Amino acid sequence: MPYDEKLADRIRAIVGDTPGVTERKMFGGIAFMHRGNMFCGIVREDLMARVGPEAYEDALSQPHARPMDFTGRPMKGMVYVEAPGIKGQELKAWVNRTLSFVETLPPK
Repeated sequence: MPYDEKLADRIRAIVGDTPGVTERKMFGGIAFMHRGNMFCGIVREDLMARVGPEAYEDALSQPHARPMDFTGRPMKGMVYVEAPGIKGQELKAWVNRTLSFVETLPPK
């Protein structure tokens, strides 16, 4: 299952040389990790955003966001954001939001 390489390049441009950020192929796409914790990724053309349980409902209220149901069951604290919701600066806002959440987690 291919993923949107242009979207991956846009995420790479946003995270730049942030210490502790790595990439890993997973979910048939790509995941971006910070100190071993996934903060976002790409499945096909959707952004996978890890926002955490406390910010989950707010994230779902954002345009073009829906529950992440990769396994058939929604994963609390994770949302998919469709392409129209990550045009321009919206992507940067989502990436920053996800990074902010995983910075609260202990490194793996």
